[in-house]
Order: sequence, then structure tokens, then C-alpha cells
Amino acid sequence: MVTQEQLKAIGAVLNNKERPLKERFRALFTLKNLGGAEAIEEISRGFSDESALLKHELAYCLGQMQDKRAIDILTNVLEDTMQEPMVRHEAGEALGAIGAPEVIPILEQYKEDPVVEVAETCSIALDRVRWLQSGQTVDDKNPYASVDPSPPISGNTNVEDLKAIYLDPNQSLFERYRAMFSLRNLGTTESVLAIAKGLKDRSALFRHEVAFVLGQIQEPCSISYLKDNLEDQNENEMVRHECAEALGAIATEECVNILSRYALDEKRVVKESCEIALDMCEYENSPEFQYADSLGKLST
Repeated sequence: MVTQEQLKAIGAVLNNKERPLKERFRALFTLKNLGGAEAIEEISRGFSDESALLKHELAYCLGQMQDKRAIDILTNVLEDTMQEPMVRHEAGEALGAIGAPEVIPILEQYKEDPVVEVAETCSIALDRVRWLQSGQTVDDKNPYASVDPSPPISGNTNVEDLKAIYLDPNQSLFERYRAMFSLRNLGTTESVLAIAKGLKDRSALFRHEVAFVLGQIQEPCSISYLKDNLEDQNENEMVRHECAEALGAIATEECVNILSRYALDEKRVVKESCEIALDMCEYENSPEFQYADSLGKLST
């Protein structure tokens, strides 16, 4: 059992701006895994930080914890238009991950947000909550134990059929996400390459989620696709960030070389993502540690 004093000590590391970001991330994911009201309180203190990347991860972790006590905190972040779009987006997604009916009004309101990534996120989150409230349950073969923005399409394992839905811009993002998570759970080279095609989609939110999923799968066949988006200076920084972390999860020598080149990127969130990703690479390649990474899984 972790004592309250120990938990506060972990929170002190998370909220100490003088500590290296990689140490603060480890403290964050320790708190996520511990759970409980005190852990939520320590995590919530970090939303005053200057790092958009850290705040984005705070919101992600609160969503993955699926604790209703985080709803008010996440609502405040979503409502705060001074927060960076990637932070507000993650707060909206986290509310959808918690899935409680009381989040429906706030998601309804912000699905019309002028920031397109926030609006699209809240629309998908709203679809997820309503799907859950209809009495359906997530019954999938998700090997990553993550709380996903949408459930997979039940029973469909045909890559071509799923790919057709996944790449169809006329389908709702919720349904396209469902197809993507079905492709992810198949875990074949064919399904991974199908997912990688989504990195050229017109929606930055969609591209960001594609990169996240490719990081979960950790297949080297996706490296060149992730590299292209990371290297594109015109790409949305939320997408570039997720590509960097995906490369960190894959953790080959090629990934290390790519990330090392962008660890001094002029965009702070990209630079910090590459720093964290390089730390992930180090842990992925060490037999002595487990690393609770920002993809929401344990890597050995």
C-alpha cells in the first residue's frame, strides 16, 4: 500500500517544474496506476503548467482512470479557451472515456467549438457515451487495455471491408474510429499498413489518432509513414507529437535516429515529445525496467 505521504511525494515530482520532463511523466503514470481521489487531486494540480504536452497527458490519464471524480476537473479544462487546443481536445476525449451520462450536456455544447479538433473530439466522445448509454458494452479483443474513443466494429475481421469504412470521409469519425480499432486488434501486417494510410487524411484529429494506434501496435512497417508526418513542418503539431511518441514506442535504431534529429525542433510540443520518446526507446531496449508510457500501456 502506498501511504498518503508517499502519494504526495509522487505528486510533488509531477508538479516540480525543475525536474526533467521524463521524471514527471513517470510520476504521472504512477499516479494513474495508483488511482483514487488523492491521485486525481495531484494530477489536477498540473493543469497550470506551461507544457502543453504534460497537460495533454494529465487529461489522458484522468480519462483512462475512468473515475467520475475527475469530471469537474476535465470540464473546467475543456471550457478554458486559454488552454492549448491539444489539451482541450484531450479533456473532451477523457470525458468520453469516463462515459457517464452527466458529461452529455458539456459534450453537446463543445461539439460546436470553433476549434475543429476540439469540436470533432467532443462529437466522437458524445457518440461513445450515447453508445454506452444505449446498453451496449465494449466486447473486444483489445490487447492494450486502453480505454478507446470508440468500440471496435463487432465481429468484422475482413481487412478490406474495415479499410473501406476507415478511409471513407463520408462516414462519421466515430464509425471510422470503430473500423480503425478493429484493424488494430487484428494486428496483421495487412491491417497495420491499412491503418497507416490514414496518416494522409484531411482531419488532423484523425491523423493524430492513427499515429497513436500505430504506436500501440509497435510494428516497424509503420516507421516510414510516421517519419513522413513527423518531418512535415506544416503538419499539425498535435499529429507530429503523436508520431514522435509512436516512434518512441517502436524503439528501433532507426526510430532513435529520427527522434534525435527532432529533439531540438522549434515547436515545443514536438521537441518535448521527442525527448519523452527517446526516453521510451531507452526503456524499451532495457531488460531491467518497465515503462508506463503515454500510449497507455506497459512496455517491457
